[in-house]
Amino acid sequence: MLIGGSPARLLRLAPEAAEMIGDGYLEVTGPKSATVARRLLDSGVANPRPRLLPSPEDVTVIVPLYNNPDGLARLLAALRGHNVIVVDDGSDQPVHIPRDRGTRCRVTVLRHDQRQGPAAARNAGLKAATTDFVAFLDSDVVPRSGWLEVMLGHFSDPEVALVAPRIVALDPESNALARYEHTRSSLDLGRREAAVQSHGLVSYVPSAALLVRRRALLAQDGFDESMQVAEDVDLCWRLEQAGWRLRYEPAAHVAHDHRVSFRAWFGRKMFYGTGAAPLGERHPGMVSPLSLPSWTMLAAFLFATKSKWGLLGGLVTLATALVRLRRVFAELDNPTRIAAIYLSRGFFAGLWRLASAMCRHYWPVTLLAMLASRRIRRIAITMAVADGLADWFTHRDAGGLDPVRYVAYKRLDDIAYGTGLWVGAFRARSPESLKPTAPSH
Repeated sequence: MLIGGSPARLLRLAPEAAEMIGDGYLEVTGPKSATVARRLLDSGVANPRPRLLPSPEDVTVIVPLYNNPDGLARLLAALRGHNVIVVDDGSDQPVHIPRDRGTRCRVTVLRHDQRQGPAAARNAGLKAATTDFVAFLDSDVVPRSGWLEVMLGHFSDPEVALVAPRIVALDPESNALARYEHTRSSLDLGRREAAVQSHGLVSYVPSAALLVRRRALLAQDGFDESMQVAEDVDLCWRLEQAGWRLRYEPAAHVAHDHRVSFRAWFGRKMFYGTGAAPLGERHPGMVSPLSLPSWTMLAAFLFATKSKWGLLGGLVTLATALVRLRRVFAELDNPTRIAAIYLSRGFFAGLWRLASAMCRHYWPVTLLAMLASRRIRRIAITMAVADGLADWFTHRDAGGLDPVRYVAYKRLDDIAYGTGLWVGAFRARSPESLKPTAPSH
């Protein structure tokens, strides 16, 4: 049996499949081993190590551009030997690539007379490309050495449609906000490689840098041009629903020029928050800010009452959940211990998600409750500080911020995103993006 993945699951392996895995590695040599490998990859308990990769010559780089000639020049200088399509999305000054530009790539420029948005610009480049693969790079990024080769290997799997690199900071030391973004940027999805799945550890990848199988995107009509935000999330979920596999590959690095002036940073976080409402319209039930099992919610509520009966009720709730979870591990040695470990992990992870949601997605509700009750005010302040410190501890990095400033920026980050979330819901006249749910698995 194997336990792992995100969300966590238990896999029962047939003896033949277990023998294939051997010492923890599985080499695909035929249909049977391919079936086992697919099951392991889709469950998130294994990661691929491809040995073959397409040629970089099979890739066209597409750059959507709007009023950023300096960023474009910086990006082109970092590209070597690539075919590049620059889509000028109605810039005030039409882009011009001089012959003596000092780049080592072949550049074609397409221009929109009027601005149509980044999704339309990417689609224009997608249709103009003729290669099997296209790499979308925004004009404010700079790919690091080896970025393309690391991602290309994943396409040795014919069912992979999209691979994304890790987005890191271009200049992480310019000011305190830059140091915060270095460790907590919305675009940086962390160090752990993963399958991109709507209910997994990595639920989407940002369009700032993507490598995609061209025919897969064309079959989905590319990016949704009616969306000005969250079009990348929408694309990931549509590809997943169509049966394609997507991968996040943090070994490939692409540096991003983060917004580090407070006004631009705060506004961008709000803008990201507004994307949940249009996503909710297109993907009902998939944009919930909070997804917790009912037993976690009930136990947390009972413990929060701080009463004798609340404590007793919370313990009974956890004990009931333990009995049910023990049945899942009944065939393993010491199932009670294993169930207790996973129950405790799940409960405390759920408490963290609840605290985070109350500080981020539901902060207006939390604020109103604080004004109405002194007890709630104490709980909310404790929750905000504890959540911020826990986040700092898990994301701390060399050269990062001290915990005091980190927590302050984290709370401002959450306020900005949460404000955008509620504004988006109000504009859409729909509560879909605000509704908590229980996991379906």
